[in-house]
Amino acid sequence: MRASRLLSMLMLLQIRGRLTAPELARELEVSIRTVYRDIDSLSAAGVPIYAERGPAGGYQLMGGYRTRLTGLTPDEAGSLFLAGAPGPAAELGLGEVLAAAQLKLLASLPADLRQQAERIGARFHLDTPGWHQESEKPPFLTEVAGAVWEQRPLRIRYQRWSGEVIREINPLGLVRKGAAWYLVASAGGQCRTYRVIRIEELETLDGQFERPADFDLAAFWTESQATFQERLYRDEITIRLSPVAIEHLEHAVAAPARQRVLETASSPDAAGWITARLPIETQEIARWELLHFGAEVEVLEPVELREQIRVTVERMARLYHIGEAMPSAPLATGTTP
Repeated sequence: MRASRLLSMLMLLQIRGRLTAPELARELEVSIRTVYRDIDSLSAAGVPIYAERGPAGGYQLMGGYRTRLTGLTPDEAGSLFLAGAPGPAAELGLGEVLAAAQLKLLASLPADLRQQAERIGARFHLDTPGWHQESEKPPFLTEVAGAVWEQRPLRIRYQRWSGEVIREINPLGLVRKGAAWYLVASAGGQCRTYRVIRIEELETLDGQFERPADFDLAAFWTESQATFQERLYRDEITIRLSPVAIEHLEHAVAAPARQRVLETASSPDAAGWITARLPIETQEIARWELLHFGAEVEVLEPVELREQIRVTVERMARLYHIGEAMPSAPLATGTTP
């Protein structure tokens, strides 16, 4: 454990340059006193670390010092060659760069770790999009990535659900979730998220913007996803679920809604059915989603949704009745057959 932490500290100093003891403690999740002891251990082992005092001080490696990656474990070395990254890298225009970097990394590894990395890379592949998702190909993805890297402001024409908007933004980071790319950018003093494929026009503006020193892309994304889920589910309904529906809940219901079902679930009845509260976006969306469960879920409340599902089921029964045709007109909410 300590050897791994010492290597992590060495890599942090090699990559980031000067870091203070509190910064190292925060990155390594240890106390400042532990950082002092580890710095002494690295110095005793011959690593050229020197300290600068004062407000702008910190610990730093002597200029030009680099360490080879001989501290990697076999599993760590192999994980670097899991083949899920080339797709996104190629979409960003970095496919050749990634391939070259992997070759250099592979060449720097000792022979035993090199063989381990090659075996894992040949046997495992990470494919981020789901089976029912086709990877998006945003036309301006490369330009957006360049602006993020170079801290160049952008003027975009963006298609929102409510219509088009034109905005000047400072692009802070790109996130790939599933098959989609999202841009996190500041506009008007606020950080917002934009789906890159909805950018219809893009212009790179002159100059550079100042990136907020405390901005953490991963933390922002996690927080914004949680906030989005809270806004998404604006209502709740009461349902009964059979043992079959409970078993398939994980595959049919998003995690936040599923958690609410588990929190509010009653004790199973004699047949194993439970009663629970399910968060929903709208009754219309809930109707379509609950029909996937067939007769394994019953809506108890609200009455309006229960009636809509009853009408839909009756129309389906008539549709599948031999010799009887049904009109193709759409079902109006709340209508009766």
